[in-house]
Amino acid sequence: MSKIIIECTVTSVIYQNPDNGYTICEVSSKTEGDFSAVGYMPTIRPLDEAELTGDWVTHPEYGEQFKVEFYETIMPSEKTAIIKYLSSGIIKGVKEATANKLYDAFGDDVFNVLSTDCDKVAKIKGIGKTRAVKICNSFNEQRSVQNIVMFLQQYGVGANTALKIHKIFGSNSVNAIRENPYSLANQVDGISFKTADRIAYNLGIPKNSPERIACGIMYFLREASYTSGHVYMPKNLLIEHTVYNLNISETEAQNAVSELIAERNIILDKIENTDVLYLYGMYHDEKYIANRLLEIANVPSKYAVSETVAEDEVDKFERETGITLAKKQRDAVVTALSSGFMVLTGGPGTGKTTTINAIISIMQSLNMKVALTAPTGRAAKRMAQLTNREAKTVHRLLGAQMVGNTHIFSRDEDNPLESDVIILDEASMVDTSLMASFLRAVKFGGKVILSGDSDQLPSVGAGNVLRDIIDSDKVATVKLTDIFRQSEESLIIVNAHKVNNGEMPELTDRTRDFFFMRRNDPTSVSETVTDLYQRRLPESYGVDPITDIQILTPTKKGLIGTVALNKTLQSVINPPNTIKKEYKYGQTIFREGDKVMQTKNNYDIEYTTTAGEKGMGIYNGDMGIIDSIHTDERYMIVSFDDGKIVEYPFTNAEELDLAYAITVHKSQGSEFGYVIMPVFTHMPMLTTRNLLYTAITRAKTMVVLVGSDRVIESMVRNNSYTKRFTGLCERLLKEGEKI
Repeated sequence: MSKIIIECTVTSVIYQNPDNGYTICEVSSKTEGDFSAVGYMPTIRPLDEAELTGDWVTHPEYGEQFKVEFYETIMPSEKTAIIKYLSSGIIKGVKEATANKLYDAFGDDVFNVLSTDCDKVAKIKGIGKTRAVKICNSFNEQRSVQNIVMFLQQYGVGANTALKIHKIFGSNSVNAIRENPYSLANQVDGISFKTADRIAYNLGIPKNSPERIACGIMYFLREASYTSGHVYMPKNLLIEHTVYNLNISETEAQNAVSELIAERNIILDKIENTDVLYLYGMYHDEKYIANRLLEIANVPSKYAVSETVAEDEVDKFERETGITLAKKQRDAVVTALSSGFMVLTGGPGTGKTTTINAIISIMQSLNMKVALTAPTGRAAKRMAQLTNREAKTVHRLLGAQMVGNTHIFSRDEDNPLESDVIILDEASMVDTSLMASFLRAVKFGGKVILSGDSDQLPSVGAGNVLRDIIDSDKVATVKLTDIFRQSEESLIIVNAHKVNNGEMPELTDRTRDFFFMRRNDPTSVSETVTDLYQRRLPESYGVDPITDIQILTPTKKGLIGTVALNKTLQSVINPPNTIKKEYKYGQTIFREGDKVMQTKNNYDIEYTTTAGEKGMGIYNGDMGIIDSIHTDERYMIVSFDDGKIVEYPFTNAEELDLAYAITVHKSQGSEFGYVIMPVFTHMPMLTTRNLLYTAITRAKTMVVLVGSDRVIESMVRNNSYTKRFTGLCERLLKEGEKI
């Protein structure tokens, strides 16, 4: 379907976001009359002549608008229009009097002079050298932004992304792209290798150019990390992948790899007697974890006590609290007190919380400063509730902040945490990069305790850190296995352990807290899940679906994936009405009252807590409710579960998603009252035992599985998981041999 092209004059700019160029303006056209145009148009100004390409859309509040996909401003060519343009405010330091001087001096050639000969401008009476430089720089800055926008539009790259490119490359953006378009994929967030490759193809760059092959290899390594959790790739596999996907020879791929190794963009190493390739940062993070972890575990800590003293402290704790610890719980407390580094692991109902509370209580009685932390806001909030002590997210504990396009932590070897002991819960969620940053912030002689369930899904990010640490057997590890009597009353806990042991869960007992509803096709599964969420559970148990019930599904796609379910659930739980405002971003409609989730880390967004405290940072997995939407000012207010209140510009809407239904992966570290899980035919990689186990263990009060018992059986049987290429276990074994 062809797009509509309209020539027009911009009569006024109603709104323009300085960060990404999103613009709402009024325009006048000989063919279409007066109308509103919206889109990413960072260089549009009043009185501009422009050619707009796009489509007519109907806004629910503002009516018909022209949604601009591409635009081009046309420089004025006659005296009155040129003077109006120069004096419009677009060029710093130029008002009407100066605009007249410039036109009188250079006539219709004024724009060319401003672009190429600042010395001529400086000779005009009353301007001078300093002011001339300011005027010319301002003019050229505006033109360079427009040039990059125009240049990239022909390759399907929008103005929003073009503005990001301009911030990095500046006025030389077009030349930099022409010279090496692959630099975009390496340096600009939002530009994929495929986009850079399309631009390069149109610029006539050959498919076997060294820049293309090198960028492709870096892209494949990053993609392996982002999508599959790999820390490295076997060299032969990466070469084969590169040859196939870039359609080049093996020799060309080998040469590019050698060059990248020589430039230290990638690192060649050997894992399990196989040549492997790492991204530079990932290699050093993994190596640092192994070295630092063993250092903490083996260097005597002044905060460690002898096992005899530890036993005495446990006896004292039991006498004072009336709590009797089981043998393995006692072993864990003694180990935590007497060692520098410990892993505490175990499934639900095995007493991890009681054990951690005992550890904290005894350590504080010995005057140790204990810090509690977890990977997500929900996990930290849950940890705080279970321990009755403050718990922070790892990012907040480490002082995360944005510098340019990257995040840094203020806490590191040069500025370590003051805490004597740090307990990190839900450690299975921590990826390689975050674990390295965490360990850098532990002070010399400090103690670390990792708590988590290694049988759950691994981290979303690269690595399988907790499992690798446990498998290496190089640090003290205590696994709690006994289910306590009171926990045996919960079918959630009993079935979680059955699944984890490869046994079918009990599906016929309808008297407790675990239910199965058989449905034979995706449509009936979706309908039942919706009815449970909207009506049956709220009516039967008096719960609020928004705050108390969570739908967990293995996938984003299909009729019972998150995308389809969220649309369905939103339509019945929070339907449109004249009172509630809404905002559409892409295919998602955000409405006041919607349940939403943050989908990426944002270190530089400001929040205010319900207590009035201010801070920075909202993180991947944080969930909340849209309190209000302000369409005129183009922002929304989101209240998160951990008490943070955030003002979201519409330009940050890409970071949010509806959260009535979320993937099991996104649920890690969270606990929900009631969990509904559709179980029907999915891809084999999504029908795994640890995915089902993770979903079940997210529920506190009730689990309802809806779908096929055959799919449940196949998930229980499927104990395989997609192998992640990680070297941490082997590094721990090798380094451990030296100690």
